[in-house]
Amino acid sequence: MTAPATPSNPRPSKGRLRIPKTVWDLIFTLLIPILILSPNVLGDGIGVASVLGGGRSGNVRAYLLAALIPVAYVLWDILKNRNVSPVALIGGAGAIFSGALAFWEVSGFWYAIKDSARMYLTALLFLISAGTRVPLFRVFLDAASIGESDADRAATQAVMREPAVHRGLVAGTVAFALVDLVGGVINSVVNYRRVTAQFGSDAFNGQVAEVNAIMRVPGMVISLVGVALAVWLVQRAVKARYGADASVFEPAKLAEKYRAAHAKA
Repeated sequence: MTAPATPSNPRPSKGRLRIPKTVWDLIFTLLIPILILSPNVLGDGIGVASVLGGGRSGNVRAYLLAALIPVAYVLWDILKNRNVSPVALIGGAGAIFSGALAFWEVSGFWYAIKDSARMYLTALLFLISAGTRVPLFRVFLDAASIGESDADRAATQAVMREPAVHRGLVAGTVAFALVDLVGGVINSVVNYRRVTAQFGSDAFNGQVAEVNAIMRVPGMVISLVGVALAVWLVQRAVKARYGADASVFEPAKLAEKYRAAHAKA
């Protein structure tokens, strides 16, 4: 985004406060859904479910609304920013999958599985991709070179195809998948122990809101651990091949090392 031109005689003005995207993400994917699910958000015993008809039908509508608002937000963000990168598309596909599962009316064990289904599916897809020529974790690493020249991007992608680096990429993809799988199991266990009411009841919606609040930070930490472990495995392979100062997050420098190495060959 280009900064606006500075006028020749600038006047002092108050800087416009911009809300970081992370805050918007939390508002639409966590805060608003929790408020919608809360049985008492509008007062003692009054919640969004009561406004939507009350009883089981009102609770079901509130549950679906809380589940679909994050989906709509993610898709709107992709369309608004015209972000068709593989990372964004994977996120969008995951959001649609979660939104579709919201219509599966289950309680107890199956709800616990449903709430983690997106993580289980992601883990499965990453594990399957580890046996192909393009392990899915490479999608995240390719995003680091988007702003580079075509020549540097081509060289970086060639680095990823080298046997030694590819093995590191496979290991990173598997590690990411296994950590995501562990995160899904933990989320399922927490949901199974805490979401005990029947689907469509005030108690069910309240328990879902509580678990969403409880698991957000641990879920983010687990995901970051998976990414960090995967990146470390890929970086280790890249450094072993191109030297201690090589990094997948410095595509231009890595491309230069790749060209230098292959010029000598």
